[in-house]
Amino acid sequence: MDIDARGPRFGAGVTTVVLAVVLITGNAWLLAWQTLAFLLDAAGGVTRSPYGLLFRKAVRPRLGPPTAFEAPEPPRFAQAVGLVFAALGLVGHTLGPGWLGLAATGAALAAAFLNAVFGYCLGCELYLLVRRMTVGVK
Repeated sequence: MDIDARGPRFGAGVTTVVLAVVLITGNAWLLAWQTLAFLLDAAGGVTRSPYGLLFRKAVRPRLGPPTAFEAPEPPRFAQAVGLVFAALGLVGHTLGPGWLGLAATGAALAAAFLNAVFGYCLGCELYLLVRRMTVGVK
């Protein structure tokens, strides 16, 4: 079943703020929260993620009916990619090296920002590229 395209973009906006705060403050606990959010999103889908639930309960009722829908698989894959970068960032922030924490968190922030502001989902595009490359490959 397709999902309201505004939901993942809302989640990207929240993620952008969280990751920006992590970069400004170096707060590993906040990065751990974002890593968990990515994990829940990748495992359960965007409708069961913390930001997806927030969108569905608090934001969507205040908006008009959705006009654009998308398949849930590309955003879910994008969250798995975000999970990898957040986990690397968490390792860098807690165990070192510090540059790894900054670089991985910054990369996740850049991707979330592109989705939140411009509606361009890098992870979704990567998903489509992988699908094109593997269709028919046995």
